[in-house]
Amino acid sequence: MSLVHPVNTSFCLEKLCESNYQKLLRLIPDLTHINYSIIGRTEVRPDLYLEMLERSHHTMTIELSHCFSGQTHEFMEPAVKIRLYLDVNMAEVLSDHARSHVFRVFRCPSKSIEIRDYKWKLNYFLEKWLDHCLQTEYTFSDQNDEAVA
Repeated sequence: MSLVHPVNTSFCLEKLCESNYQKLLRLIPDLTHINYSIIGRTEVRPDLYLEMLERSHHTMTIELSHCFSGQTHEFMEPAVKIRLYLDVNMAEVLSDHARSHVFRVFRCPSKSIEIRDYKWKLNYFLEKWLDHCLQTEYTFSDQNDEAVA
């Protein structure tokens, strides 16, 4: 996957987070109403697991991942932790299976350019992965195989 380096990364990062929010809603239409874990299934790709990690009035934190082995207790990839800002319609990646949370990587807030670039890479990956997932029609249900309306 090639990486784009925009001239105005801050502005483009904001637009990328807005776009990722819209893509998540297209992939999982009832996402903002989910209060538990759900599974997206299709016949042609691995299952897509969404786990609700945290929920407040204006935000949700979820983990979205594939399980390639079919055993949910095994390693799941890419294990992307995403914070959704419901009031501004944005989705920001916090970490994934290969990269730690930005605050664990950059302990010094004065490294704003490096922090911004790190966030750009995380969110750009999510954009490409969501594009890939949107090419498949996933049907989501809860852990008890009840369809999510």
